Parts: sequence; C-alpha cells; structure tokens
Amino acid sequence: METFQEKLKEMRKIYSLTQRQVAEKLGISQPSYIRYENGTSEPTLENLVKLADLFDVSTDFLLGRKEY
Repeated sequence: METFQEKLKEMRKIYSLTQRQVAEKLGISQPSYIRYENGTSEPTLENLVKLADLFDVSTDFLLGRKEY
C-alpha cells in the first residue's frame, strides 16, 4: 500500500509539475510542500482538498483509503 507521501509524489510526476509549481498552486512555500512529500509534515484539510482537486482524485485516494 502506498503512503500519502508516495501518492503525492506520484501524482505530481504524472501531471509533470515541479514541487515549486504545486506549492504555488496551494499558496504555500516550496519547503512546506517538500515536507509533505518527505512525510515530515501533513497538509491542512484545506490544502489536502486543494491537492485532490489539483490532481483530480479524491482525498480518500490520496490518503490511501481507495485505489481509485
């Protein structure tokens, strides 16, 4: 089972986005986003929803609760 961090990184690569681009779309700093991918920080609920919208997936998918 993939972790949140792995899914986040995978989706970012599928959409051909840099960490900086994702951070800008979320309205956060690049180091803050990098901490999401490293697993040293978790997004707020608001940013989790923004990530799901950005990657056109459900929050459940990002959190590993569903495979689709």
